[in-house]
Amino acid sequence: MRQHAFKTGLRVHASTCNGSSLIEVMLAVALVAVSALGLIAVQVWIAREARAMTLRESAAWIADSIAEATRTPSTGDVALNQWRTWASVLLPHGDASIGESGAVAAARVTWASVRDRPALGDASAQPAEPCGDVDAPAGSSCVALAFAK
Repeated sequence: MRQHAFKTGLRVHASTCNGSSLIEVMLAVALVAVSALGLIAVQVWIAREARAMTLRESAAWIADSIAEATRTPSTGDVALNQWRTWASVLLPHGDASIGESGAVAAARVTWASVRDRPALGDASAQPAEPCGDVDAPAGSSCVALAFAK
């Protein structure tokens, strides 16, 4: 007789927990999936920002090298051509130039900024941003370094 009461008690307990564990598992899987997608999005953002920072650092290095090289007038044009070549190699669509205004000059390095570039046919293209004494083209980034001649 005790066995019969024991089996009946198990059946009652098993029938009350039937669906709740499946719902808990589905919620846990959904929570893990959303968390994983969030982590992936953060990693992509970090990689994109690291690439932009690397390009900005290279551009600053090139602008500094141009400023240092053009302080001696005899090697200025040769050095500018050399660093312009380096800018085109190290940066996407990179270009280097010097703007002069009296005794102050500015070494300017521009490159294509992929993440800020407007889509083709986009009417709301971003306006040009100032870069030294000229405007950088829309969809590009710029580093300008002023120096005394």
